[in-house]
Amino acid sequence: MPQGAPFAPAPPQGPGMPQGPGMPQGPGMPQGPLMPPQGPGTPPQGPGWAPQPPPPPRGPAAPYPPPAWRPPRRKSGAGAVIGALVGVLAVAFVLVVVVSALANLPDRDETVSARALPTLTFSPFPSRDGTRETEPAREPTSRPTSQPTTRPTPVLNRTTKNNSLYRAGALAKPNCRAANSNIYNHAQLKALILKTGTCMGKAWAPALQRVGIDWSPPNYMIAARKGRGACGDYPSPGSNVPYYCPRNSTIYASTSAMAKEYGPLGSWNGIIISMMAHEYGHHIQSVSGISDSWWRQTLDSTSRSGRLALTRRHELQATCFGAMFMRSVSASYPIDATRRNTLLWAYSHLGDPPGGTRDHGSTRSNAAWFRQGYTRPATHQCNTWVVGSASVS
Repeated sequence: MPQGAPFAPAPPQGPGMPQGPGMPQGPGMPQGPLMPPQGPGTPPQGPGWAPQPPPPPRGPAAPYPPPAWRPPRRKSGAGAVIGALVGVLAVAFVLVVVVSALANLPDRDETVSARALPTLTFSPFPSRDGTRETEPAREPTSRPTSQPTTRPTPVLNRTTKNNSLYRAGALAKPNCRAANSNIYNHAQLKALILKTGTCMGKAWAPALQRVGIDWSPPNYMIAARKGRGACGDYPSPGSNVPYYCPRNSTIYASTSAMAKEYGPLGSWNGIIISMMAHEYGHHIQSVSGISDSWWRQTLDSTSRSGRLALTRRHELQATCFGAMFMRSVSASYPIDATRRNTLLWAYSHLGDPPGGTRDHGSTRSNAAWFRQGYTRPATHQCNTWVVGSASVS
């Protein structure tokens, strides 16, 4: 959950793209951390890859000129007569063979089974279940079984670096129109939080289910002022921000505390919703196994600086996931260019305060990872566990 001074809340930051090798910075849509190439046709990159040599050039076509013209030889009269007789006999022989063959034909037509000729190009055909096949479906080779065939349970990778979640791709784009709720009105802001929370589930559930991750939405506890949850008081002492409790998969928040914390950044409710999307990102980390793997690494770490570095990666990834959701509802929320710039500006002011605990990342890193998730909205683009330390400072 984000930490920070009144003007620099601590939720994960994103603008300014992560720093480090291969992480160019600059105005406009920043470039994200080193990530897999995008778009079809992009050549493979990475260790062990080398360009293939071009095929050897074809040599010139072999010359096949017509034979040189020569005048015909003159034949004697006797030779011409003999040649004519031989030709007549040859024609008579061919006619006998043809008539004999026709006489042996059966009285009925016979079906000739067609043979498929190999093609030199791959021409996939759509299958009934939406996948692709290399040829049209043929007649079944066996009778259908009486019991349905069960698909094998997918083997999930639940580590931080190679999690199955990174194969999920982009989020669905739910229709999530938000009213102009007043962030200082408890009833209006609570209703907006719960409504957009439902939208977050509609965006994330299909992506996780695509890769075989069991899905269940988080719970919510929204108070006007403060309350006590499974992970302690909310908001936490000395903080005004929401938090996610993995013990009972619940997001806790105080509407008055968030209005006080984020109000100075702008009255538009989208900034607060992006904070809730960050906490929802922690839920995604929980159900995918990323949080468990992070916690095991934290327990194994022998230094405080090492543990804080792991925590920053965890928090900045949640910021990136939150930005992915905001992008998924940009058409319906709506989030136009002006509101998008407001979000990018806000995340350049969220992060670890100077002299404070470095557990959420600098404002620069938070800004970079928010931009990463918003401009490159695919789960593998939010893999904060494989970039250099400068990108998660």
